[in-house]
Amino acid sequence: MKLKVGSRMSRLAIRQAELIIEELQTVNPALECELVTMKTTGDRILNKTLDKIGGKGLFMKELEAALQEGKIDLAVHSLKDMPMEETKEYPILAFSEREDPRDVLVLPKGVEKWDVKKPVGCSSLRRKIQLHAMYSELEIASVRGNVLTRLEKLDKGEFGALVLAAAGLKRLGLENRISRYFEVTEILPSAGQGVLAVQGKKSLKSITDGIDHKESRWISVAERSFVRQLNGGCSSPVAAYGEIRNGICTLRGLYYNEETGFFKVGQQSLPKEEMADVQNAVRIGMDLAEKLKNEETEK
Repeated sequence: MKLKVGSRMSRLAIRQAELIIEELQTVNPALECELVTMKTTGDRILNKTLDKIGGKGLFMKELEAALQEGKIDLAVHSLKDMPMEETKEYPILAFSEREDPRDVLVLPKGVEKWDVKKPVGCSSLRRKIQLHAMYSELEIASVRGNVLTRLEKLDKGEFGALVLAAAGLKRLGLENRISRYFEVTEILPSAGQGVLAVQGKKSLKSITDGIDHKESRWISVAERSFVRQLNGGCSSPVAAYGEIRNGICTLRGLYYNEETGFFKVGQQSLPKEEMADVQNAVRIGMDLAEKLKNEETEK
C-alpha cells in the first residue's frame, strides 16, 4: 500500500513529517509513503501577526484542501497549530509521543550574555504575557517566519534574543542554540506543544493506530478542551499543559481576560486510569477552565 503524506514546505515541517513516516513504516513494514509538500497561506503572509490574518489555522487550509481533493492521504501538523475544533471528515488519527514541551531562550550566535536592552523576538501573546510577568521592563517585538528565518534575523542583530519552542529546535538538530529553558512553571506552553498530529480519513485509522501515543492523546485532549472551553483559538494567549506522574494526571492552565488584563494559572488533577475515557479527559479541561473563570468573577 502507498500513502501520500502532506506537509508544509518549511524544513521543520518536513522533518516532522519524515519522523511520522519513519514511525508508520516501522509498524507497517509493507507501507510505502511519498512526502508531498506545499506552501500554506500562513507561510506566505509574513508581514502581519497571525491574530490579524485569521490565526494559525491558516497553516492548515491548503493541507485540508489537498486531503479533500485526494492529493494526499494524511497530513502532519504541529498540534499547537491546529484549531481546537476537529474536522469531522478529517479527524486527528494519531498523536505522537511528546517532544520537550518547554519554551526556550535563544541568543545570537556567539553571544553568551543576554542583552536585555535589545527587543526579544516573540509573536505569541501567550509568551509575551508570561515574559512580562517575569521581566516587566523587557521590550518584546513581533517576529514571523519559520525557525530558520527567525534565527537568521536574530543573528543579523535585529533582536537581543528569541523565545522559541524547544521541540522544533531539537527536531532540527539545533539544540546547541538553546541558552536557557523556561520551566513550565515559568512559561506555560501552548496546548499540544511538542506533539505532532496526523490528520486523515477515519478509514486509515487502522494504519495509524500503531503510532498513536495513548498518554499523549489523553493529555492533548484535556489541554485542547481547556482552551476550547475558554473560546481560545490558536492565536489566543490561553495556555495549557498536562503531565502524568505517579499515576496522576495534572493539568495546568492559564486563563487570560483581554478586556481586564487579569490572568491566572491554576491546576486540576485526575487519576491516570480515568484519563483513558475521552469524556474524562475533556471534562478535566472544561472544569479547570470554569474554575479559573469563576475565580476572576469572585475576585
